Amino acid sequence: MIWEGRLLHIHTAEQGGAAMVAHERIGCVAGVGLEGDRYATGRGYYSARPDIREVTLIEAEALEALRRDHGVDLKVEEHRRNLTTEGVPLNHLVGRRFAVGAVVLEGGRLNVPCQYLADLTGKKVFKPLINRSGLNCRIVEGGTIAVGDVIRPL
Repeated sequence: MIWEGRLLHIHTAEQGGAAMVAHERIGCVAGVGLEGDRYATGRGYYSARPDIREVTLIEAEALEALRRDHGVDLKVEEHRRNLTTEGVPLNHLVGRRFAVGAVVLEGGRLNVPCQYLADLTGKKVFKPLINRSGLNCRIVEGGTIAVGDVIRPL
């Protein structure tokens, strides 16, 4: 697998349903999550449901396809994922390790679209995001990531 992508946006929310806040850089804590994010602190909408979601990613290409093919403009602060990537084949990274800058992530499972996102945004995103809703990951080796970091397979 030869590819190289980059990190376009970083977002967190302090609790479930709260507005997503953009960051230029953020700390990633192995086994926990992004500093201050709802899932790192246990205050996320799905925190009570055990799962791998220390950090969540979505492809900018999926957002572009949503706009182009379905006429739905889902902004980067609305999709509820932590990291927006470009040039990264997220669906192929389940069970694989990859680096975002110096941080090492491992793909846990593909994210599925949910009615919660549709309700929060008021946009019809459920069906169009099937198989394009991102990747839930664990943080294997922590550190700081920044917008513009290279993302590459390990």
